[in-house]
Amino acid sequence: MSEPPWLNPVEADVWAKYRRLRRELHRAQEQQLLRDSGLSAADYALLAPLSEAPEGLLRAKDLGAEVDWERSRLSHQISRMEKRGLVAREACAEDARGSMVRLTPAGRKAIEEAAPRHAATVRRLFFDPFTDQEVRLFGEFLDRVLTQVDAEAADPS
Repeated sequence: MSEPPWLNPVEADVWAKYRRLRRELHRAQEQQLLRDSGLSAADYALLAPLSEAPEGLLRAKDLGAEVDWERSRLSHQISRMEKRGLVAREACAEDARGSMVRLTPAGRKAIEEAAPRHAATVRRLFFDPFTDQEVRLFGEFLDRVLTQVDAEAADPS
């Protein structure tokens, strides 16, 4: 079996820029959330899907799948958020081993207050550098990469 080809200089440069973008964008969002709302990016990551769920309620395992976190990370983050009154754990009626996570009124208030400034930050840092046509094209590029990643995940051979 032959060795896979190395990235050429242009590909290596683009890959390095993408990795830096992910890191710096996450850092900027984390700082904005903490500064403007006192929420961490982890808080926001859980509050957002809960705020969109019917009755602000999701099974813990579904919430974990939504954010792609391991069970222990999810459990620790939920515990921290429970102590601050942002969420509450409840027993799962369908599965005694499972648990539900409910957005509390304080959690809903926190996400509703944080979301507009967070959206403004995303727009300013991620979308404003592009024209509308470039945003649509970028979306098409991302769809192609995601299709490739999904195909690889479905058949890793």
